[in-house]
Amino acid sequence: MSANYLELLTPENSQIIFIDQQPQMAFGVQSIDRQVLKNNVVGLAKGAKAFNIPTTITTVETESFSGHTYPELLSVFPEHQILERTSMNSWDDQNVRDSLAANKRKKVIVSGLWTEVCNITFALSAAHEGGYEIYMVADASGGTSVDAHKYAMDRMVQAGVVPVTWQQVLLEWQRDWAKRDTYEDVMNIVREHSGAYGMGVDYAYTMVHKAPERVEHGERIGPNPANR
Repeated sequence: MSANYLELLTPENSQIIFIDQQPQMAFGVQSIDRQVLKNNVVGLAKGAKAFNIPTTITTVETESFSGHTYPELLSVFPEHQILERTSMNSWDDQNVRDSLAANKRKKVIVSGLWTEVCNITFALSAAHEGGYEIYMVADASGGTSVDAHKYAMDRMVQAGVVPVTWQQVLLEWQRDWAKRDTYEDVMNIVREHSGAYGMGVDYAYTMVHKAPERVEHGERIGPNPANR
């Protein structure tokens, strides 16, 4: 294994690409519950925004087949440019290659649909031709069957792609709870998107730290127990 893959992901060394997170593509996903998939994609996107990770969003055949990017994802990046393409392989599109190159970061985190088509072709091409280090977010991606997803992931791992999960990426970016500038954002993302982990955080806030349980407009009312 390359020594580069032994480096932890940081907000300074990584960038992210969302590939074809579009409804028609999601309709075909059978490897993961679609609502869980969307939850994970949006949680990952919120993490990327919280840590100011350079982000590329690309779509395929929006008007003729795939539909528009999830509104929940677009709401995280409301003014972000969407790179439309025709090729199943994002690497074939010069605008995508230019976007990645402009960020000047070799670690590329990937969340896309479908694993066995658009994800794998991009991952192999970007690694082979572009020299990028690819981190494939397995639970923020999906395939047309369990086998399609699994064997595409296996093939990518054999080629040197690193499999990760969205929460793993988020917490690797945070790394140290003493990083107060992102602590609150991470806790909000965890409470909204991390299932049992988020419920545990809410329990600790309200039962251990005695924070008020009432929330308005996404903001907890009362003192922040983390500052106690």
